Amino acid sequence: MPSLTDVRFAELAQTIACDVHSKTQDDDNILKVQEISRAFVSDTLTVPTKEMNAYALRASLGDDVYHEPSTALLETHVAKITGKEAGLFLPTGTMSNQVALRTHLQQPPYSVITDARAHIYRMEAGGAAFHSGANSIPIIPANEHHLTWEDIEPRIVSGTDVHVAPTHIIALENTLNGTIIPQDDVIEISKNARSRGIIMHLDGARIWHVAAETGLSMKELCDPFESVSLCLSKGLGAPIGTVLVGSTPFITKARWFRKLFGGGMRQTGYMAGCAAYALTHNFPMLPRVHALAKRMQQGLEQLGVGILSPAETCMLFYDPSPIGVEYWEVVERAAQLPDPIKLNGSRLLMHIQTSPQAIEDFLELLRTLKEEKAAAGWKPENAPPKKKTLFRDVYVKAVRPV
Repeated sequence: MPSLTDVRFAELAQTIACDVHSKTQDDDNILKVQEISRAFVSDTLTVPTKEMNAYALRASLGDDVYHEPSTALLETHVAKITGKEAGLFLPTGTMSNQVALRTHLQQPPYSVITDARAHIYRMEAGGAAFHSGANSIPIIPANEHHLTWEDIEPRIVSGTDVHVAPTHIIALENTLNGTIIPQDDVIEISKNARSRGIIMHLDGARIWHVAAETGLSMKELCDPFESVSLCLSKGLGAPIGTVLVGSTPFITKARWFRKLFGGGMRQTGYMAGCAAYALTHNFPMLPRVHALAKRMQQGLEQLGVGILSPAETCMLFYDPSPIGVEYWEVVERAAQLPDPIKLNGSRLLMHIQTSPQAIEDFLELLRTLKEEKAAAGWKPENAPPKKKTLFRDVYVKAVRPV
């Protein structure tokens, strides 16, 4: 092959070079942080602080497919505080849940019981069926809050009937829509499941909030489960990552499936550093987040706005129809404020970078909308009747009528 000249190589290098910074990147980032402080869409919007970045950049420089020291320390630490033997760092909560199910489930047919509202069932693209060949059994809680053993027991599939897929796993989610499963109910479900040889898995994406609100230790919360997925990029504010914990043989096999799923990562020390900083410095901020959510609910209730699901931790779901307002009106008017607020429907989620002023501004907007509707002649009796359905989905997207 002919050798490249220096000029030709320089031309080639120039075509490959890439700059992802805008001309105003520093200013853009300042504005983005301000926007995040006034967004009630998700806690995944939070961004690393200068202090988090400074700590994380000092982390080790290993390759996690082989061995990454800072990541290994993070895995060991999360396993220790949850009372498990080992941990595994994964890029996302969805991958963590799906790797856990695939590791537990060996030979079909089998089924997985979940809450009908659970992330594993509704928000992971049918992963249990695709990755593990598992049938899902979604259950609607009779109390409309959380699953109990009374809900689950009649739906368990067992026996040798060739028409069915026996239940191998019960997967709970805590919190679910920001609400907490009472620990006594978790323990009762676990005790009865284990007596039948059924595995318990916890999607603990926001389990940190449960600990912060109840004072229960992470070990107490995780003891009823064979495996637990703990997200680091939601309430805790790390930029990426989830730790899956369980027994040593379970995590050894899960590491294999992580690679098979395409989740083997290389220089993860920075990510582990961010996670460690979040555990140390951001977890103590969660009670403040819960207080903000409760303040939001209090203000909405004072205005006569409906609450679809209460603020037990970091989020609530609201219904503006009792004051004559529709979601799309709220979203559009919030976006038009001098200092905009970002919304997308019924869910209002507070996080560690939420501005208290944003809450007050949102409540003031609802007050203004209520007054405008009243001035236009709207009365509470004009509100459309609520339809009673078997399953009430509190997630409502704001859609402007065509």
